[in-house]
Amino acid sequence: MNRREALSATALLLGGTIVGAQTFLSGCSSPKKNSLLFGPEDILLLDEVAETILPETPDSPGAKAAKLGEFMKIMVTECYSAEDQKIFETGILSIREASEKMFGDDFMKLSAQQRHDLLSSLDKEEKENKTEKSSTHYFTMMKQLSVWGYFTSEPGATKAMRYVAVPGRFDGCVSYKEGEKAWAT
Repeated sequence: MNRREALSATALLLGGTIVGAQTFLSGCSSPKKNSLLFGPEDILLLDEVAETILPETPDSPGAKAAKLGEFMKIMVTECYSAEDQKIFETGILSIREASEKMFGDDFMKLSAQQRHDLLSSLDKEEKENKTEKSSTHYFTMMKQLSVWGYFTSEPGATKAMRYVAVPGRFDGCVSYKEGEKAWAT
């Protein structure tokens, strides 16, 4: 097995379940760009979607502190295939349409509870359609990017989790007390 095959196999085991992970495994080839353009209003919408998924708590900042809308824009436009970019782009429009249909108002004007209810309905829809292997649901992409982006961001890794920039020795058997923050890696 050559180095590229070994890296691909390892990456598939560790991160192959993330939508768009194949792009990271493709080496020097870059994904084909489409006309997907995120405007400022799209980034704000994605920030609010991510904030609804990972809200601010007294102990940790929310997703907006990590600027996840901008993170999603970069990941989708730079790393996703044209097909996945189109699904994501359609998803942004679908969230706006679902908001109008469900509450008669723009997603950005909804209360936190209404946003939660809307995203919960999308989550339910995504789980019901999970048996269809033809394509990935846009809400799956948004959830994955929200969690990934948050816990790899400075606010997520240093405030939501315990973080030591230069750790001491490795101790594989550390007691965990209920309610403690997990360690960032």
